[in-house]
Amino acid sequence: MNEASNHDDPQNLHAQRKTLMRGLPIAAPIALFVWLALRYGLSPLPDMQAWPDRLWFAIGCCCVAVLLCLLLGIEAVSHERLVTAAVNPLAGAESARMKVNLRYLQNTVEQLLLFIPGLLGLAHYCDDGASMRAVAATTVVWILARFVFWIGYHQGPLFRTPGLVGVVQSLLVLLYVCARFADDVAGIAGAVFVIGLFVVGEIYLVWINRESRVARLD
Repeated sequence: MNEASNHDDPQNLHAQRKTLMRGLPIAAPIALFVWLALRYGLSPLPDMQAWPDRLWFAIGCCCVAVLLCLLLGIEAVSHERLVTAAVNPLAGAESARMKVNLRYLQNTVEQLLLFIPGLLGLAHYCDDGASMRAVAATTVVWILARFVFWIGYHQGPLFRTPGLVGVVQSLLVLLYVCARFADDVAGIAGAVFVIGLFVVGEIYLVWINRESRVARLD
């Protein structure tokens, strides 16, 4: 009862939100610096003039991301299940560490669904080895952000937000790719329409959740 009251306490929730959001502004400049350093510091990638070569490079980057971020998470859960009572998934014997790893896995699957199409689209709109460095930079930053998210989550749920900089990057890449695609199909009006729909959806989600928060406080 006391724990539930503590979670519902407005001051406690405000403090948690403040702690939660503190990490992202710190991580964002670091991620931007790493991205820019790779984008302009790497040597131009060879033989990237043809679309199939750019596509294959982007697919390879996706495979590396899945290997290092998703498969390692699956392995972390699998190894612990083999040596604990959680070998029976229905026993409810998962440790706190496994619960974090399971949440990390779920979140990573969700983020891959944003990262992969965005990266493939980005590779399409890069036209040479120099611009393809953006694909490599985006992949490295996303992988590092996943590790930061994972490590931070194990320190405490409120310390996972620095790793969400990868989500912001995926959002920006998707917005860029969708705007370029819509512009190819219907010109600037198409790009404005698609991005406008997304912005309206975001505004609605912010508004509806703000209304729910005010109703709970009342």
